[in-house]
Amino acid sequence: MSTDILDKPNATQKATSKDTIQTINPSTGKPLDRYKMMTDQEASDAVQATHNAFLEWKTFPLEKRAAFIQKIGKSLAKHKEQLVKLMTEEMGKLISQGEQEVDLCVGICEYTAQNGPKALQDEKRTLPQGGKGVITYSPLGVIYGIQPWNFPTYQVMRYTIANLMAGNGVLLKHAENVTGSALLIEKIISEAGLPKNIFTVLRISHEQSDAIIENDLVRGVTLTGSGAAGKVVGEKAGKALKKTVLELGSNDAYLVLEDADVDTAVEWSIKGRIYNNGETCVAAKRFVVTEKVYDEFKQKFVAGMEKIKFGDPTDDTVDIGPMARKDLREKLHDQVQESIANGAEVLCGGNLPKGEGYFYPATVLGNVKPGQPAYDDELFGPVASLIKAKDNEDAMRIANDSRFGLGGGIFSKDEKAAFKLAKNHFDTGMVFINCFGLAQPNMPFGGVKASGYGREHGGFGIKEFVNEKAIMSLDS
Repeated sequence: MSTDILDKPNATQKATSKDTIQTINPSTGKPLDRYKMMTDQEASDAVQATHNAFLEWKTFPLEKRAAFIQKIGKSLAKHKEQLVKLMTEEMGKLISQGEQEVDLCVGICEYTAQNGPKALQDEKRTLPQGGKGVITYSPLGVIYGIQPWNFPTYQVMRYTIANLMAGNGVLLKHAENVTGSALLIEKIISEAGLPKNIFTVLRISHEQSDAIIENDLVRGVTLTGSGAAGKVVGEKAGKALKKTVLELGSNDAYLVLEDADVDTAVEWSIKGRIYNNGETCVAAKRFVVTEKVYDEFKQKFVAGMEKIKFGDPTDDTVDIGPMARKDLREKLHDQVQESIANGAEVLCGGNLPKGEGYFYPATVLGNVKPGQPAYDDELFGPVASLIKAKDNEDAMRIANDSRFGLGGGIFSKDEKAAFKLAKNHFDTGMVFINCFGLAQPNMPFGGVKASGYGREHGGFGIKEFVNEKAIMSLDS
């Protein structure tokens, strides 16, 4: 979920003329489709059209909005095969994982439709000096989402469904390399029968995006991206007094404690590092292993990572597909090389494959220490950082020795103690015990520190962009 979408021009931009977007298949490096960019006036008109749709949509009763959310879920299911194929073509996701992504989005629709009306219903209160009070959760207006490429459907749906349920209008600036997916999602939502233009895709540049943030009709901004992107968007939105939700990635630590079942830890650690080709903000990235079990974990983990097969993401025998763009692969390899230059050792992988496509092998780096990108930064690809800790206390210290705080994990046979450790000491937004996972519709998703702020899912996202309005009748 973390990308550099606002850090520098990406590969698709470099291959694009001023007024078009060219998408590229990362498995082959060859062009896919070309899309026309919006003019400044077209972008401004799109904001106005979404605002006009909002004025109608906000009057819909909560139950009616929920019924439309259910229809979006059915429309997603109807177009599942087409959407999965397109995501694989545009960013290299395995077919099976694309299917899981769409299923998750259908689940988000179902959960929101069932629970949204209750979460947003008015609250009545008796005032301290007598009288009646009502708290109502009123929609704000048009919410602008800037989203990355790594989960082309999920990233969009997790903020869109919550805000539609809340009664807001939704704008989307998707990453350019998944423009086709963005437009297909727009079609899917349109087919559910909501007011026209209530969800609108903007095909715009970063400069045009700044103008959207400043537009008076835009009432909130949500971004999933890199820390640098978050600082830019947060500053621009703050100057315009717009609320933001920022999800900015991480270098999540997974702790293997002294009493861990090593085989379980290895199995889930491999899954957690290579899922979605390793391009996941909440992926397992730093593996902090206590000295007592370090050698056993290292031997089994490296052996497992060495078996990971990369190749055509449409081949069901393949474990990881390509990285989404050429420049992303180059950045990852530079981080690996810099880590090696500063003392890290390659335990497997670490080489740039020859041939077409933006592939990178499953890689494990050992002797990882502060001052190396493998320790300090987010490595957004299938590269694992292996770190030895003296004991359980030292492992938690190392886990928290990060400017990030999105996710993390603990492996221990004492589940009760692991939950307590996560609750009291792990400085991060989400913790997985003896497993690896992604988002759950009924649990909050988000981080702390440089991983951003705000929450999505679990009823929390529905209230991020609403006006908690107090209406009171005081006794005389």
